[in-house]
Amino acid sequence: MMKHVLSIAGTDPSGGAGAAADCKTFCAHGCFALNVITAVVSQNTQGVRGYMDVTPELIASQIDAVFEDIDVDAVKIGMVSVPETIRVIADKLKQYQPPYVVIDPVMVATSGHRLLVPEAEQTLKEVLLPLADVLTPNLPEAEVLTGKTIESLHDMEEAA
Repeated sequence: MMKHVLSIAGTDPSGGAGAAADCKTFCAHGCFALNVITAVVSQNTQGVRGYMDVTPELIASQIDAVFEDIDVDAVKIGMVSVPETIRVIADKLKQYQPPYVVIDPVMVATSGHRLLVPEAEQTLKEVLLPLADVLTPNLPEAEVLTGKTIESLHDMEEAA
């Protein structure tokens, strides 16, 4: 039976990140990809040009539309740039209780463009991250989340 995996993430018109990349990954592993869009991002392989957040109400409506119709086997969360988005997603995760939650704390694009407003960092740590079964930060994100400099394998283990 095909598993249904929901990506809650921003867009990437070049297909290298966000919901587009999640969809390709899920499909490559034999899963049916579902998408809730949190932000419309203007970017390409050279970098992020800008983004516009989707309203929390529309994010909640998208999540409801999926869970009210389809049995979701896992959720993967990416770009959540503002506290209101983080709170609505956390509320919906508590409501629907998917079996598995993976959070990629997208904070800074590879190009260096900040995708999480500074005031959302604490909300992310306190409200959303405790709901994760798996957390997949890159090194700069792990440093922000832990407040530690990570320069070695030992540092990585300590941060984990």
